[in-house]
Amino acid sequence: MLKKKKKEDIENPEGLNGSATENSQAVIPEVEEIEELPTAAELLKEELATANDKYLRLYAEFDNFRRRTIKEREEARKMEGKDLIVSLLPVLDDFERALRSMENAADVIPIKEGVALVQHKLKNILSQKGLKVMESIGNPFDAELQEAITNIPAPTEEWKGKVIDEMEKGYYLNDKVVRFAKVIVGA
Repeated sequence: MLKKKKKEDIENPEGLNGSATENSQAVIPEVEEIEELPTAAELLKEELATANDKYLRLYAEFDNFRRRTIKEREEARKMEGKDLIVSLLPVLDDFERALRSMENAADVIPIKEGVALVQHKLKNILSQKGLKVMESIGNPFDAELQEAITNIPAPTEEWKGKVIDEMEKGYYLNDKVVRFAKVIVGA
């Protein structure tokens, strides 16, 4: 008897609840729903396409950022000395006026005074921008700050190893050496 029931259940899958037509209609939409669901491969393809799109957009955005920063750096480098140049323009104007006045001048003393004033103005502007003169004469020779041009016999024993004369002054810019002093050292 059990065997008969099992056979009936297999032949009649809806069982005791209802007729075959009612249950067969209920089963068909479920099969259709299963067919409409995307497969795992399709889901992975969609995820890959989304990730690929995000990657390409991020790469393009980074590339644009890199190009923009390179362009901004170049522009900043071109304009980094602008403040100094603008502050030196009045000195350039003074030199031009001095040259024009030298053409018609009969007396040298006023021209010397004018050039000394222009030099003083230039030194003031550069010191405002952080430039300082390196004091070398009378100090011991320091290879990290000075470049020895030559050695000469020291006039006294206390001048041995010290700077006797400067050929070119050394300069600091904001406490960093920008030009080494060229000096003559006593031997």
